This record gives sequence, C-alpha cells and structure tokens, in this order.
Amino acid sequence: MITVGVLAYLGPPTPPAEPLHAAAELPPVAPVPPPALPPGQIMPPQAALLEPSKLFPPAMLPRVAADGRVARSVYARAADTGDRRPKIALVITGLGMSETESRDAMQALPGPVSLSFSPYATRSDALMELSRTLGHEMLVSLPLEPSGYPLNDAGSKSLLTGAAPAQNAVNLEWSLSRIQGYVGAIGALDAMRGERFAEQSSSLRAVLDELQRRGLLYVDPRPGKSVDKLSDVPGRGVDAVIDDPPSRAEIEGKLAALERMAREKGSALGFAGPLRPVTIERIAAWSRGLGDRGIALVPVSALINPAVTEAEAHK
Repeated sequence: MITVGVLAYLGPPTPPAEPLHAAAELPPVAPVPPPALPPGQIMPPQAALLEPSKLFPPAMLPRVAADGRVARSVYARAADTGDRRPKIALVITGLGMSETESRDAMQALPGPVSLSFSPYATRSDALMELSRTLGHEMLVSLPLEPSGYPLNDAGSKSLLTGAAPAQNAVNLEWSLSRIQGYVGAIGALDAMRGERFAEQSSSLRAVLDELQRRGLLYVDPRPGKSVDKLSDVPGRGVDAVIDDPPSRAEIEGKLAALERMAREKGSALGFAGPLRPVTIERIAAWSRGLGDRGIALVPVSALINPAVTEAEAHK
C-alpha cells in the first residue's frame, strides 16, 4: 500500500526523451574547395594526396587520393592544350642545396621550366613555396647508383645495384618523403644520372612501380632511353643533356638541337644539372625569343601527362 501511495503522489513516470538526431537533421557539409590560385601558379600540398611515412615519421609521402586525384596532375603547371606549336620542356636539378643559387635560378628562369629538388637539401619549404608562386612545377631527384661508382657517389641514401631490395625500398621511401607537392621524380642527382642502377632492370622496375602506385611521373635522365616496357608509370626519357660539358657554346648548341628535335618530332625534353650560373643565364636568354621562333616552352608534365587544363591542375 505504501508503494501505491508513493506512485500516486509522484504521478506517472516521465516518458523517455526522444533521441536527438541533430546530425541527421543538419544539411550535409560541402567539401572545402582548394584555394583559388592565379594562372600559372602551382597548387600547395594537399592533405588528401599525402600519407604518413611509416619509416620516417613525421615525414609524409605522396599517395593517390580517395577520389582518384594524383600528384602528377594536381601539382602540374597547366599548359595550353590548344597550342599546336612544337613543344620543349626542361628539367633542372640541384635545387635546394644552396638557398641563394636556388632563388636566383627560380627568379631568372621562365615559369614553365621544371625544377628538381635534391633529397639531401634541408630547409626546402620556403624555396618550394617560391617555386610554386613563380609557377615552376617540381620533381624530386632520386640518388640512383651512377656510372663510375663508388668514385661517383650519390650519397648515403643511394639506391645501389649491390644492395638488398628491402634496403633500396627504404632509401626510396626516404627520398620521396623529403619534400611534398611534386609531380614526380627524375633518376638524376645533380650531374649523376643513375646509369648503373637503371641498367639493372629489375631494380629500376621496382622503383617505377612504386612511383606509379603513388601517382607520380618519371623522367629518365639518360638520353634516348625509355621506361615504357618496364612499368606503367607515365614517363619519358630526355632527348639531350644540355650542360655536358657545361660551356656556353655547348649549352647554346644543345638548346638549338632541342629546337630542331621539337620541330621534327613535335616535342623535345632537355635536362641540366647541377645549378650553374652559365646554364641558368643561357636558358633565360634562349627562352626569351623561343615563342617568336614558333616553339612553346612547357612544363615536363605537359609532355608526359594526358592534357592537363587549368581547371584540372587546380582541382
């Protein structure tokens, strides 16, 4: 009877509150678009295209985004897809080792010239930001075993023909994790072109397959060589090393040869490195009259990627 009296006094129990479904009632949150960039500038590193390096935390590695975007397109400098003129692209290596020389080269060279950073460079962030602002798309240099090794030495993180595949994979991850926001890699460190490593096709194939898996492109610095039969990675071999030897006459002659190749084949790719004042000065002078001679200077991605429009490059 006491229990009945208490219940009568308290009244019927309060019905349970309706569960809140605030998340379901709110409109879906639209994804934040990437920042709008002036024409010619390069997209900064995007979180969706990066993943943590397991071996070298907190460094980051490129990856294919969940929506399918890849670094070789997102970080590419857009080229005019309607331009039917013969095309020339240039890749210059050795960026990052000297801040002063790197800045001078970036500011002297026209925007379409592509720049490759050394993985051994330190404090590259400010230089890469300047490169993006000036419109230079970027690559990372891979320290592949060159001809003449060990007299010619690509450093402590070299990928070597005599090393175990697992160790080369570790050194490759280290190189790829040193910078962010680049379209691909070149198998050259300064003037060393990784000839001995590249001749070991199984070792080179493992590198190329990893670049493909991460959405990157590849430039083979050995004139006349092609990686088409080794891997599905988008890539191209250079047509000429323009500063070998690094004399004014040699550089001018190689640039003229690139023009002839471009007119004959539709496009040509040149490579130079390391940074030298004479190389930078000659390229800058040569490029100023290139358009008047009926040839377009384009980034290296324009010779390798499917057509990348301005909208796609900033997607």
